Amino acid sequence: MVNQELLNLSLREIVEGILTKKFSSFEVTKACLEASKKLQNSFNSFISIYAEEALNLANKADQLIMKNKIIGPLHGVPLAHKDTYYRKNRKVTCGAKIRQNFIPSKTATILSKLDSAGAIHLGGLNTSDSGCNPFGLNILNGRAKNPWNPEYITGGSSSGSASAVSARLIYGSFGSDSGGSVRLPASMCGVVGLKPTDGLISRHGIMPLSYTLDCPGPLTRTVADCALLTSIVAGHDSLDINTCKKPVPIYERSLENNIKGLKIGTPKNYFFDNISPEISDSVRDSLKIFSTLGAEIVEIKVPDCKFMDILGNVIIFSEGARVHKRWLKERPEEYTPITRKALEFGLCISATSYIEAVTYRKKALASFLENVFSKVDVLHTPTMTQNVPTISQINEYLENEKGLPFNLARNTKPANYMGLPSLSVPCGFSDEFTPISFQLIGPPFSETQLFNLGHCFQETTNFHKKIPKHVEFSDS
Repeated sequence: MVNQELLNLSLREIVEGILTKKFSSFEVTKACLEASKKLQNSFNSFISIYAEEALNLANKADQLIMKNKIIGPLHGVPLAHKDTYYRKNRKVTCGAKIRQNFIPSKTATILSKLDSAGAIHLGGLNTSDSGCNPFGLNILNGRAKNPWNPEYITGGSSSGSASAVSARLIYGSFGSDSGGSVRLPASMCGVVGLKPTDGLISRHGIMPLSYTLDCPGPLTRTVADCALLTSIVAGHDSLDINTCKKPVPIYERSLENNIKGLKIGTPKNYFFDNISPEISDSVRDSLKIFSTLGAEIVEIKVPDCKFMDILGNVIIFSEGARVHKRWLKERPEEYTPITRKALEFGLCISATSYIEAVTYRKKALASFLENVFSKVDVLHTPTMTQNVPTISQINEYLENEKGLPFNLARNTKPANYMGLPSLSVPCGFSDEFTPISFQLIGPPFSETQLFNLGHCFQETTNFHKKIPKHVEFSDS
């Protein structure tokens, strides 16, 4: 029988419970594996599960605990990650037919750091085809399902990560975000998702989509858990020349700082355009909570983000086409149609357009720093402007080009384009009881401030504590 009480605990509570011998790593790992097996048909969160290996590692972790030996800050804690993270000599599908038998010769730096911290890797999680669509479509494994209602999409491309964390199958996961692929599924599944500052976390050993915009990031149920995971994996990596050499704060030590006097910007333009009334109300209500905590809310006009959305697509599709060029020519039928169309479009983008898109990034960032972050400490926006779509709505949109036009990533792409950190935090529900989130965008390397603000919000609210109604572990 699945131990639901253990599964409902946060990552930090699991860490503390294992270290204090309140429960064992074996008990926790077994609970996750049993829940994952029971709900796999319902949510299709996993692509692969390493059950026997995980239980063996959990037993070893417990033996070390009995000897008062601790591997690291995640000793004996089970996690699982997007199946685009390479582990040496283990099959990694990247959610794609073109890589269904791929065996990497290296291990992702993030996985190595988590191993060193004592974490147990349960398996690979579902992802959009090659990490390249926001709808969670996967021609190899089928789509992951949303635990709040399986008739609604999870978002993508880190679809299985959001689904598994939301469904209480795991305590945290790493995905990747080139235009919103962590924050969109986090928002749609009601969990926390971070797109960190470019260069904060190594990309070594993760299947690329866009060399310029790819950014790994954690998904968790609480902001405090997100801060903990970020502290563990952040920092310079000699295997990724783009990683910065700045000292990495221990982010969780800065939580619960007083936010009185902090200036939170709310945009007058772009981010609220054509927004669902339910999302607008929930996001604006979250601002009221920050105001009661002492923050100053400042209305502010932001630079043209529509342009950044367009230029971000130029970069993603161009660089994605470069990665997939040979496969597109030799095996086009093995892609999800939307992924193939996007990548083939990338083959048609001129070198001039691509260079202009990449070059303009510095100018866009400078403009944002001058016009936004010289006046406010963070920018507070909706993560999405549309309610979570149903699977049938997306199918109609893709197959018949009918129905609502879905530009789900319009609010998330600007942060990727400028390389800024952005944290998505649940803050409400639609009339259909699908999750709603806001995002906090800050200047480069302001993760400490974003985590503190998000944590203070969660200390005052309980949206992150609600369990999806379709998560059912009883044996009846």
